[in-house]
Amino acid sequence: MILNMNVAFSHQPKTRSAAFTFTEMMVTLSILSVILAGVLVAHLSGVRMFELAKSKLGANEESRKAINLLIDEVRTAKLVKIGSGNISSFSEVAANSKQQGSAIQIYPSATAGDFIRYFWDSSDNKLKRTTNGTTSLSIVANSITNSLVFTSEDYQGNTLSNNQNNRVIGLTLQFYQIQYPIILIGPGQLYDFYQIRTKITRRALE
Repeated sequence: MILNMNVAFSHQPKTRSAAFTFTEMMVTLSILSVILAGVLVAHLSGVRMFELAKSKLGANEESRKAINLLIDEVRTAKLVKIGSGNISSFSEVAANSKQQGSAIQIYPSATAGDFIRYFWDSSDNKLKRTTNGTTSLSIVANSITNSLVFTSEDYQGNTLSNNQNNRVIGLTLQFYQIQYPIILIGPGQLYDFYQIRTKITRRALE
């Protein structure tokens, strides 16, 4: 006697828990490290560029504020002379000589005794301002290393040898970081040199 027996066998698939292998984890961590390093470098570069731009703008703004008064006084002057001087004296550049020097004397009116004097002081490398009848000084700019601050030029920028009525007054300020002792330049002290160059003309020419 033969018995037919149908036996049903159920085959359940074995489940496998999802996980990274050690090699996969190492590769993932390496890629993540490279990405984070790139982001960090980009961030630090951006911060550096921001500080450089802020320092440059700050230095220029500080200097512009300091020389705005000088520009206004030259523009409205009755007479301007270039030469050398200090708080107590002024010597104009001789005729037929290059009109350049460390000082400028500005006469706001036709009165000879009424003047404003700017001069570069070699003892402390500062550009200073004084007026007639006073012994007080105001500091216009610090750490100036060029002695020929003022020039008298033509419209092409050539230094003149005479006092032409329509001459242009050139102003050049060079700031250097001097070693021992170190002079720090600009906000944040991120620069060791910068230069400001401007030209000024009188509004009323005779």
